[in-house]
Amino acid sequence: MTENPLDLLPELLILLGAVAGLLTGLFLPRHRQWIVAWICGLALAGAMVATAAVMKNPDTMAFAAYAVDPLTNVTRATVALATLLVIILTTRWARGHPRETEVYTLLLLAALGSVLMAGADDLLVLVAAYLLASIPAYALAGFGKDAPGTEAALKYYLMGAFLGVLMLAGVTIVYGTAGATAYPGLDAPVVGVILLLAGLLFKAGGVPAHFWVPDVTEGASRPVAAFVTTVPKIGALVALFRLAGEVFDEPALIAVLAVATMTLGNLAAFHQDNVRRLLAYSTISQAGYLLVPVAMAGLTGLAAPALLYYVAAYAITNLGAFAVVVSLGSDRLGDYAGLARRSPWAAFALVVCLLGLIGTPPSGVFVGKLLVFAAAWDGGHAWLAVVVAVNTVASVFYYLRWIRPVFAREGDGGSARGWLAPVIAVASVVLGVAGGIVLLVLPLR
Repeated sequence: MTENPLDLLPELLILLGAVAGLLTGLFLPRHRQWIVAWICGLALAGAMVATAAVMKNPDTMAFAAYAVDPLTNVTRATVALATLLVIILTTRWARGHPRETEVYTLLLLAALGSVLMAGADDLLVLVAAYLLASIPAYALAGFGKDAPGTEAALKYYLMGAFLGVLMLAGVTIVYGTAGATAYPGLDAPVVGVILLLAGLLFKAGGVPAHFWVPDVTEGASRPVAAFVTTVPKIGALVALFRLAGEVFDEPALIAVLAVATMTLGNLAAFHQDNVRRLLAYSTISQAGYLLVPVAMAGLTGLAAPALLYYVAAYAITNLGAFAVVVSLGSDRLGDYAGLARRSPWAAFALVVCLLGLIGTPPSGVFVGKLLVFAAAWDGGHAWLAVVVAVNTVASVFYYLRWIRPVFAREGDGGSARGWLAPVIAVASVVLGVAGGIVLLVLPLR
């Protein structure tokens, strides 16, 4: 097989951006480390351009262990865009920090690990990608060196290490029984499947590996919370989809996990008065919806489009909600009272993104949920589509608990400034409208 390193150009650009940023930061004074943010941002933009350039190429394998196909390409573009938005959110918080360079570098390395998880077609590559996506995130969670951040980082690390060991045990069992680690033709025993699920469910924030999500989202800095609830989830869910299509044969197990994840996330979010914890449980419920097309992998051709479209729409919408939280700088639900009067554009962005997370038209998540319904129905699991619909209706309650005070006449909270949140909100609507037009023009099957 003739190997072409340029097949991995987007990944190489992200890696080179991290290395160049770190080396540049070594020679910059503290007040000029913002230059590293530009280097990392340009690397991510280059990765998106490189991905767009290769999307029309035929599917291939890089070094017989890494798939370059639509699953990988969409993940590349989505992760690069989401990480670029996070870097923009991070600049204000990290500006002047003695380790500002390391913040941007760690973000790029964790993003690279997420991309590699999605493209991995060998269990050993998957494990290496899991570690690359995890270890920088542990450091980012405790970067503020305050008590909440330290506690969040410790919980994040301990759960990640424990479930990572279980994942390694699963790889060992699969290799011991199958004699290979490459996905094609791999026959994994049930116990190996369950152990492999442990690590990927941890990164996706799915039940029963979800316990870290609310504590890390609340304890870490707001930009880091936006990152860990968005970017690693993308790579983990695409990796799960690839495994479900090539290795696993347990759609019922993944369907049960999807139901448990979306239901628990919604129930736990009902009485949250801390907006970061509310978004944390929201992201758990979203992981449940995203596990539905994973369960349908191999059963219907709609599963892959449903997952890829939904994960891209979710990433943009979730980051838009976090952008408002970052700009306002407050986590108490009461501080958002009267936001529409004080900061109308921020209020507009928040309402659009929260309605988008529900799945209200014309947001991108609405189109993603339509595809999820269609995938479950076409895959012979109509009951799963009903469960998704019921959970979607239930989620309206706690999102409206946040939206209602925004339009109150009085409020003593601060003002939110910044252009990023309204731009992301508009992008979510544009994505939804474009997706709706495509659904009207093209047949679902």
